Amino acid sequence: MDFKIEGPLLKQSSVCVPILRTSPDWFGIEEAILNYEREIEHLPTFLAKADGSVLGFLSLKQHNPFSSEIHVMAVHPSAQRGGIGRALVAAAEVHARGLGVEYMQVKTLGPSRLDEGYARTRTFYEAMGFRPLEEFKQIWDENNPCLVMVKRM
Repeated sequence: MDFKIEGPLLKQSSVCVPILRTSPDWFGIEEAILNYEREIEHLPTFLAKADGSVLGFLSLKQHNPFSSEIHVMAVHPSAQRGGIGRALVAAAEVHARGLGVEYMQVKTLGPSRLDEGYARTRTFYEAMGFRPLEEFKQIWDENNPCLVMVKRM
């Protein structure tokens, strides 16, 4: 699949939120989508585009001079498994390294809650070099354990 990565860009929620809505198994909580919408406006965001259409995005949040977080990333289901996620992560890493960031993290559903889709998500991040650090039940809630994964840049 031919695509190009653009970014980092600000004020991209209008093109990112529709991508979130294509994946209700991952982004099915309306309150969370609205929160992402507000935050994406102010976060550096990378877009994967083909033929003028946005196929995926990644928004990066820098917590301090040493660490950044993949705050939210999504790829349209029709474009998954075509290298877009890898390219978005790679672009975010290049940007973060340029800022002097030493560690990147991502939060995802922890393995104590069985979910086939999120098992694939964790496998993807592991393939990108992220390692599980710790699972927390108090970050989101008891039914949604949060696994923090980290990568040394």
